Amino acid sequence: MDTVDGKCPIHQIKLKKIKEKNYFFKLTKYRKKLLDHINKYPEFIQPETRKNEVIRYITDFMEDVSITRQSQKWGIPFPGDEKQALYVWFDALVNYLTGIGYGLDAKKFKKFWPADVHLVGKDIIKFHCALWPAMLMSAGLELPKRVFAHGYFTVNGEKISKSLGNTIDPLAASQKFGIDALRYYLLREIPFGGDGDYSETRLVERYNSDLANGIGNLASRILSMAEKYADGKVPKHVPGSAAPTWQSYELKMKELSLDGALSDIWDLIRTLDGFIDREQPWVLAKTNPKHLQATLYTLLESLRHVGLLLWPFMPETAEKILDSLGVLESSRQNNYDKNKSWGTLKAETKIRKTAPLFPRRDI
Repeated sequence: MDTVDGKCPIHQIKLKKIKEKNYFFKLTKYRKKLLDHINKYPEFIQPETRKNEVIRYITDFMEDVSITRQSQKWGIPFPGDEKQALYVWFDALVNYLTGIGYGLDAKKFKKFWPADVHLVGKDIIKFHCALWPAMLMSAGLELPKRVFAHGYFTVNGEKISKSLGNTIDPLAASQKFGIDALRYYLLREIPFGGDGDYSETRLVERYNSDLANGIGNLASRILSMAEKYADGKVPKHVPGSAAPTWQSYELKMKELSLDGALSDIWDLIRTLDGFIDREQPWVLAKTNPKHLQATLYTLLESLRHVGLLLWPFMPETAEKILDSLGVLESSRQNNYDKNKSWGTLKAETKIRKTAPLFPRRDI
């Protein structure tokens, strides 16, 4: 990382030159093995920009790493030489193994290792995508299946940092808008893996357009119509499918395109709003009661799928939706494939209209 005016560009602290004798880990010995692994498993480092950054580092800049500090007065003594303390980035990485039973609980370790996704900040990828894999190779252990480097939430273009004094209290924001709304804004507004600037004005805009006018309005319309036109009960089952949405959603989730997965959910929400406008249940109530009941089942069952799709992102909202449909407990008990199949919502299930999920907010 390049300095700016002799200071760390992130923490704005002036660098000091230190000279001492240390023990080294021969990281360069693993240069070829690291590059071979990255080439063999293209998904190992994500997003693509970070993978390219790591490849450049390994190819052109990677050196053997000092793993002890002689001048450090605190820390874990280096085995065999207590005058040296272990370098924190060498010691800390091993905790990923020891924390899940390595050397103590083989069954637990086998259950959790190798990690499916190792989530790290973009400023520490050389430790997690070069040093750590090389350490695992040296120990004869499997590497994580994927390392994903996320970006920063910024304020006025700067990383949020205690040392810079520009922190934002997430508890205050969640108390003001609700934790689900805050989660939604951060995950939808900022592509996962990239940087994004926090803006309360933009949060309110998303809240009103996507939450109040989107999912909140849709849930209220469907539940109100079911209460009015079906005595608050689920009508008789009719064929249908939510498979295309699930297929696209699952692919986005596998790729960790979280904003893309949310986009799929909101595409479904807009489709259901359009379906209501086309079918006009308030007209069918007078002209075609049988088709009205089929329309209501389609809407209620589709709303169940919306709740399931939302669960990883907005758990409180998802559970309110599923509870209003009378399927919260069964959704918890069902396996994944059964939950996402069409027709799980049973006829005659009692539903109830709830308070607005997201009352509108003023900027």
